[in-house]
Amino acid sequence: MNRLYYGDNLDVMRKEIGSEVADLIYLDPPFKSALDFNILFKTDGLGPDEAQMTAFKDTWRWDEAAVKALDEIQDIPNPRLVNIVNALQGGMEQTPMLAYLVNMAIRLVEIRRVLKKDGSLYLHCDPTASHYLKMIMDAVFGPLSFRNEIIWRRTGSHNKAKRWAPIHDVLLFYVKTDVYQWNDPR
Repeated sequence: MNRLYYGDNLDVMRKEIGSEVADLIYLDPPFKSALDFNILFKTDGLGPDEAQMTAFKDTWRWDEAAVKALDEIQDIPNPRLVNIVNALQGGMEQTPMLAYLVNMAIRLVEIRRVLKKDGSLYLHCDPTASHYLKMIMDAVFGPLSFRNEIIWRRTGSHNKAKRWAPIHDVLLFYVKTDVYQWNDPR
């Protein structure tokens, strides 16, 4: 209780977190933006390029980690998930999007394990992958566990060349069972 873990959440969940211990999980993973995100430091005598370090890379590629995740999914005793991932692989082949999705899928399986029977999950994503993530979450949690798609409208948009500016994020609300904790937000 009251611990902060640093590291890959998959490793942490597998090594440090027991089953059915979380009441609520809010997941804000990388959005597959194809960008690197840096931490900026305020230091005297350093230029902007020296006063920062990479916090995380939101770039995905089909590599050994993606192959390992895909292989691991094949052994999960969840035929819905295996079928969805195999169908996505057939349509996408070995693309960065599929690498992102297989890495998310194995984490969602672990998240389901650590979520209490009356627990809830909010997955924060953007329209780039929300439709794929919903299919994977339907496979992991069951389609009847879906409660809401919440649209989080940004206060402003940034113009993009040759397309409409993105103005919202998506939160997918799932529960583990029909008996879940709900606190009216009013």
